[in-house]
Formats: sequence, C-alpha cells, structure tokens
Amino acid sequence: MSFTAEVKDELSRIVSDHEACKKAELSALVRIEGHLSGKYRLELVIEIAPVARIAVRLLHDIYHLKTEITTRRSVLHKTYSYLITVPAQIGLKEALNDLGIISESGLEIGIAPRLVQQPCCLVSYLRGAFLGGGFIANPKRDFHFELNCGHEGLANGLVALLAQNAIPSKAIIRRNSWIVYIKGAEPIVDFLALIGAHKAVLAIEEVRVTKSIRNDENRRVNAELANQAKSVEASLTQMQNIQMLVDSKGLENLPKALQEVALLRLAHPDVSLRELGELASPPLSKSAINHRIRRIEELVQKAEKEQDHVEN
Repeated sequence: MSFTAEVKDELSRIVSDHEACKKAELSALVRIEGHLSGKYRLELVIEIAPVARIAVRLLHDIYHLKTEITTRRSVLHKTYSYLITVPAQIGLKEALNDLGIISESGLEIGIAPRLVQQPCCLVSYLRGAFLGGGFIANPKRDFHFELNCGHEGLANGLVALLAQNAIPSKAIIRRNSWIVYIKGAEPIVDFLALIGAHKAVLAIEEVRVTKSIRNDENRRVNAELANQAKSVEASLTQMQNIQMLVDSKGLENLPKALQEVALLRLAHPDVSLRELGELASPPLSKSAINHRIRRIEELVQKAEKEQDHVEN
C-alpha cells in the first residue's frame, strides 16, 4: 500500500457528528472525483476502497440517494478502481445544489462559502479534497504533497482555505489540470495534523528525526574529513619548508628550537601540532609548536626573497 493510500485509509475512519461537516467533506469529494452526465446523473471514479465507502455512506446518510457500485480492474497496472453511479432520481438535483456543485445558473466552479463558514466545516472540506485528489510521497524518499483539483476556481479556493490555517500553498496548471501543492515537511505535517491524519504525522516526524540524525552524522564526518585533509596539506607544506631550509642553510645552522621541531615533523608527518608538541622533550604546547612552524615559514620566505634578489 502506498503512503497516500495509508493516509486516506486513516482519514476514512474519521466520522463527523455534524451534518454540515459531512456535507463539506462530500462536496469536496464530489467536486474532485465526480462527473455529471445526462440529466443529473452523477458518477464518481475512486481508486481507494475506503474512500469509495465514504462517498457511498455520505450519499446515503445525508441525502438517502440510491447508488450503484462497479468494481473495475486495470489489466495494465493490476489495480482496482470503483465506479459509483448515482442515477437520475428524485432528490439528486437538490442534493447537488445543496453541496454547491450546481445552481440555478448551471455548474458552480468555486467553493460555496456557506459550506466552509465554520472552522470544523473548513477542515472537513480540506479532508474531502485530500481524499478525492490528494497525493503525498513516501517521506522516506521525499517530502512532496499535492491536490489534483481539475480546474482553477477550486484550486484557488483551496489555496485560500489553506492560507486561513497558515499553511502556504500554490496553485499551478499541469497537463491541463490544476494542482495545489505544498512544499516542505513542516507545512505538510501541519496540513495532515489539521485534517486528522495523526498516524501519518508521527510517521513523517519519525522520518524527519532519522534524516536529521543522519544529516548531522554526515556533516560531522565531512567536517572530520575536511579537517584531516587540511591537516595533511598543512603537514606537507611544513615538510616542504623544512626540506628547503635544510637544503639551503643546513639543519645544523637552524636555532636549536627549530631543529627540534623540524626533526619531529620529518619523523612524524601525519600527526597534529598538539601531538607533535607532546613528542617534544620537554613537551610543548600546541601554540608553541605553531609559533616555531611559523618561524620556519618566515625563514623560507626570507630565503626565497634573497634568492630572487641574487637572480635579478
């Protein structure tokens, strides 16, 4: 089962006690998954069984409408879908009008304000929209969320409803269909928590924690590797400087303090300055070793300038 199906299965178990909330949920579901044909004949094609059961239950409970269900199997994808047919009958036109799907002037495009006046009804409408056209990627791979709305009016209406709950979203058109998408784990979690998908929220939060720990560990390892690379590069530079001084002046001509550091570095090319100081006799601090290394660098720079002056 996909993560989207798991979330919809969880949401399908939420049953509102208020008829207004039921109407809001059914309205969003019908608007996204429904298709009107003939003289007030309604068809809904739903791919997830628990969502199909919700649609049938709400149509029966609220409006006492007769429905027909046909199970269809895709030979190509080996998946099932459910065709819910609400044939022309007494009360269907009034139900569609009550749900804000049609009016005396024809098909309605946006969201009827009366359906989402109360906060609980607004949440129910968003839940119905997700049940109908929602998609959420498995958080183990990516944080991706979208609602397939069909047309611009509904998409803009959903963006406005989400904004009322401080959830940022955008509407775009893709393949002649309008999509509302939410970007980022945090607003996706906020949306799922709002519509009651608490198990899904916990699943995403668990993945976020795991990813955060993994990212922290990767950053730590990368930092250690970078520090090691810098340390190796610095050690090679120090050994090159020491060798240049030995070749140009002779080790015996260097001050005793520098001779000691030079011999230690040549003998231990892969240790840190702190460890190099511990090998000295008597032991030296890291700052003392660093001071002597800089002194060697200064002598090399001075020798190079003298050489350039002779050549010129």
